[in-house]
Amino acid sequence: MTLPEAATYREAYARLTRIAAELEGGEADLDRVLPLLEEARAAYAQCRTRIEAVRAVLAGDWGAEEENDEPEPDDDA
Repeated sequence: MTLPEAATYREAYARLTRIAAELEGGEADLDRVLPLLEEARAAYAQCRTRIEAVRAVLAGDWGAEEENDEPEPDDDA
């Protein structure tokens, strides 16, 4: 099972928490372990992507993106 791309950080983190509890509690049978780990990997990737985006904004990296979006000046003018 994979997470939809539109999942929020909170939803992805909640899935990670649920999966960890299931694995730590011994509730998951062996046939469910691999699908749970795949789901956890997808949720972790989504959380990490969002965290990295926030870090970039806090570091001021969004200014470089805005500058790159502006059209290049025309030297022929």
